[in-house]
Formats: sequence, C-alpha cells, structure tokens
Amino acid sequence: MTATVAVAGAGRMGQGIAAALGFGKVEVTVVDLRDRGAATETYLAAARAEIRLSLERKVRLGLLAEADLPAVLDRIRLVGRDAAAGAMAAAGLVFEAVPEVLEVKRTALSWIEATAGPDTPIASTTSSFLVSRLAEFVARPQRLLNAHWLNPADLMPLVEVSPGAATAPAVVEATCELLSAVGKTPVVCAASPGYIVPRLQALVMNEAVRMVEEGVAGAAEIDRAVRIGFGSRFAVLGLLEFIDWGGCDTLFHASNYLRDELGERFAPAALVEQKMAAGRRGATDGDFYDIADTARDDYRAQRIADFAQVLDATGQLHRYDDLPRHNGRAAAGVLSARPTGEPQNR
Repeated sequence: MTATVAVAGAGRMGQGIAAALGFGKVEVTVVDLRDRGAATETYLAAARAEIRLSLERKVRLGLLAEADLPAVLDRIRLVGRDAAAGAMAAAGLVFEAVPEVLEVKRTALSWIEATAGPDTPIASTTSSFLVSRLAEFVARPQRLLNAHWLNPADLMPLVEVSPGAATAPAVVEATCELLSAVGKTPVVCAASPGYIVPRLQALVMNEAVRMVEEGVAGAAEIDRAVRIGFGSRFAVLGLLEFIDWGGCDTLFHASNYLRDELGERFAPAALVEQKMAAGRRGATDGDFYDIADTARDDYRAQRIADFAQVLDATGQLHRYDDLPRHNGRAAAGVLSARPTGEPQNR
C-alpha cells in the first residue's frame, strides 16, 4: 500500500479525502494551491477545523474512539504551495482536488507533474472532465486516471476509478489497493461522461422533477416513495440484478408502455430488446448474473434476508406483534367508513 499521499487542493473535497485517508491510517499532506498571501495560514487553520469536525462526527457515531482522534489528526498535514515540495516528492500517490474549471485543472496537473516523482500516480477527483481530456495536460498520461469520490468523501464508501487509454494497469491497481486499504470500495469504469452514479442519478433526479412539474405528487411524497420503495430495493440488488430478479420481459413491457405514454426517453435499451428477441427473460435465464438453478432458492432466500435487514435498519420493517389487532367487526367498520363510490383498493 502507498505509504504517503498528497492531496493537491484544500477545498471541501480535499478536506474530505484527507479525513478519509487519515482515518484509514495513511499519512497525508493537503496542499493549498491558491496564492492567498498573508491569508494562507488563516485558510489552512479553517480547513484543519473542518477536518477535525468531520472526524469528531465519527467519534459521536461510534466509528472512532475519542482516544484515537489525536493520532488520526496527526497523520494529516495542511501546507501552502510554497511548503509542499518535500511532501510532493515523497508521495506515493497524488489526488488532484481543485475546482471544476478546466484551466485550473491544467495548472494544477502541470504543477503536480513538476513536483511529484516521475512515476507517481496522479488521480484527478473531477466529476466533470474525462481522463482522456485531462491527459492532454500531462507529459506522461500513463500515470493519470480519474478517481471520483462521492460527497461526503470521508463517509461515502464508493470511489469510481476511471482509467484512460494510456493509463498503466499498475496505476489502476495501486489506486484501487490504496482505496480498499482505507475502507473505500473502488469500482472501475470506462472513461465515459457521468461515470456510473452521476449518470444514473441525473436521469432519476430529472424524472423526479418532471413528476413535480406534472403534478404527479409533491416533493415530499416522491422522496418518501424513493426512500422506502426505490432506495431500499436497489441498496440490496442494484439495477441490473433487479432486472434478473423480476425478468427482462417486465422491464421491456413497462418501458414500451411508458414510452407510449410519456415519450422516447423511456424506450427500452437496445440490449433489452436483443435479449427479448433471443427469448431471454432474466428471471430464469440469469441474463446479467449467472446463478445456477441448484442455488437459486438459496440466493433468493439470502436476498430476502438482505431486504429485511435494510428495511429494519431504516425503521420500515413491521413485525406481526407490532401491528394493531382488529376483530372482524372493527375491520368491517374501517372499510365501511370510506365515502360512497371511493375505490376499496388503490
């Protein structure tokens, strides 16, 4: 595992990464690349206070013993650009975490190349620019990749690792090894706009806004439905496994119906149409996941247990003894209390 790490950029993302690395028992130096003049130390003190605050939250959550907090903080240094030469030269990996402005990225990457070791991997945390674009700013693109942390970076486990065509496999391996060692979950994806999570969430968020615009439901009701019905299921299965769970034909027919009613944005993906044409339905064919027939019952039982665990953790799992008891007369009274003409089932 990389012994020391440098983070170029002392803003919110840089601070979050530093907290995650220090918590993960890695020595890290955060470099403020902006020329703040006499205000540098004031800014660095404020950044230190923010990092400390995020780690104190972990203490309150029971994730970090209060006695261990000083040791974690001691692993994290914050310096101005003029005092960063030694840390940059010693770093086994550098995260670039400057604002999402292309010219700022260009300047930062040029500075990192000039100050870090010649073979040191450089991981840009950008959520806006692909590694193929950033590779134009470095002399040795084989050591460059994207490592997209999700906010809040110190808490969220996922980091999307996106290598470019020139990125050396050893750089991908070293980056993923470091992330895993500090408790993160690296997922490698191609250099494609939006990576995985931002691309999916942009579609879902916009559709939620459209439902508010159309009067389908209010914001609170939509978000409640997402938390209870949408998020809990996909926290267990993920999207593609859920297709296999319910059947590719379910997605195909639902997509076509929604396309007819709401527009082409709901058209089924070409791969879904190909699977249907080939007679593969997912629920029994295992289109995206290969689950042997002999293990299918055990697999479903385990997933149901996983569902129950998630629902229980969010206070949504109801136990039999907790539900109110009704005799037949009371239940009939509840039903008969509906206004005349109101549907009994909704």
